Amino acid sequence: MKERFGLITLKGQPVTLIGNSIQEGDTAPDFHVMDNDMKPFSFSSINDKIAIITSVPSLDTPVCDLEARRFNQEAAKLGQDIQILVISMDLPFAQKRWCAAAGVTNVTTLSDHKDASFGTQYGVLIKETRLLARAVFVISPQRVVRYMELVREVGQEPNYEMALDAAKKML
Repeated sequence: MKERFGLITLKGQPVTLIGNSIQEGDTAPDFHVMDNDMKPFSFSSINDKIAIITSVPSLDTPVCDLEARRFNQEAAKLGQDIQILVISMDLPFAQKRWCAAAGVTNVTTLSDHKDASFGTQYGVLIKETRLLARAVFVISPQRVVRYMELVREVGQEPNYEMALDAAKKML
C-alpha cells in the first residue's frame, strides 16, 4: 500500500497517509463502509447523484462535530440531486448516537472502521492513528472527481464554499 508522508499535519506534526492519491479528474473509486445500522454501504449504490464526501477523524471531536453540522445545514438547501456523505472511523453505534444527539438528518454518516476501504481507496487513512484525514471530495454522477481538498492541518475546517460551489456547478 502506498504511503505519503508530510502532506498533512496532526497537531502540527507531519503524519503518513496510506492509500491511493485521488486528484481532480480521476475516476472516483468504489468503497465499502457500514451505515449506522451496521449494514454494508457501497459508494456504487448512489446512482445519478452528485456526491460530496467528507472524511473526518471522529464526530466526537469539536471540529468534526462543527463540520458535520455545517454540511447537514447546507444539505437541507441543496435538494435531492446532491448527497452528502460524512465518513469517519467511528463505530456505527457512536455515529447513530451522535446524529440523534445533534439532530443531524440531512447527511449520511458512514463508518470505515472495519476495513478502512474508503481511507485506503481515497488515500486519507492516517497511519499513525488509524483515523481518517480531513478531506472533501465532490464527485459527479459520472463518478469523476470534480473537486478535492485535503485539509493541511487535521484540526482545521475545510473550505465549505469551494466544495459547495463545485457541487452546485454540476446541477
